[in-house]
Amino acid sequence: MNLLEQNAYNLISNYTGLLKGQKLEVTQLIKKQYNYEVNIISNKESVKLLVYFGKKGTKPVIQGDRSGKLFNQVSNLIHGESLFTNENSDIEEPAEYIGTDESGKGDYFGPLVIAGVLADKESLKLLKEIGVKDSKQLSDASIKLLAKKIKSIIGENYNIIAINPERYNNLFGKMRNVNRILGWAHAKVLENILEKHKVSHAISDKFGDERLINDSLQTKGKKILLHQITKAERYTAVAAASILARERFCEWFDFQKRILNIDLPKGASSKVEASASGIIDKFGIDKLNELVKVHFKTTKKIIKV
Repeated sequence: MNLLEQNAYNLISNYTGLLKGQKLEVTQLIKKQYNYEVNIISNKESVKLLVYFGKKGTKPVIQGDRSGKLFNQVSNLIHGESLFTNENSDIEEPAEYIGTDESGKGDYFGPLVIAGVLADKESLKLLKEIGVKDSKQLSDASIKLLAKKIKSIIGENYNIIAINPERYNNLFGKMRNVNRILGWAHAKVLENILEKHKVSHAISDKFGDERLINDSLQTKGKKILLHQITKAERYTAVAAASILARERFCEWFDFQKRILNIDLPKGASSKVEASASGIIDKFGIDKLNELVKVHFKTTKKIIKV
């Protein structure tokens, strides 16, 4: 069995366990030339789950009556939207899981930062009590205060990867896709945490093709069931990760202010363009590679290409 087949086998095995946990009948796993597959049965309904393996990685596919109750139930379970939701639409989190999130994706200046937080039942309770929520709803001052409290609660159960602009530009030159960089970085954060801890579940925000993270995971990461969910910051560990990522992102700006004696703006706006033009005037165009994500359209605007 090659690595791609092993990845597909691990993925469908994880899905099978999840489906059986919902009291659905799952038939014996069958291997075919390009995929693994099982049938899922509930009452008189039946759908088929296939996980393909090939040069482009692994891909889960559900076949059956799309209008049927079972198809939608399986689809929600596989794609993560209803994994931890009860009948009243309140979020029920796993007892222990890793949440990952990023900061800086849409900012011209600054790094791309990805953070992961491992939380269990007790730390999840404490994180909620201190007011952990999506970093986009918090001021930078609040971020710093909360980040300190988060670290005191979770100890060393987190990991952060900060990709500075120069390295980011190098990676983009090779990958030519921001989501590929994100997939690699989220996977690396998960692997780093799994080096020290055995965890069954992880939750991340859904930012692109679901295979981007799964296909980047190495041996330890293949054993985790990763749920990629829209607006995943609803989940406490993901929100905590977003805060730690944002704190590290802001630290870069504080450092540059001390070094350059310039208060670089965040985001992407006319103010950002003006600041970037000022950088060119003061330090030369080559300095941009150390401070900005060069592939942004802003670059063409300010250098009149």
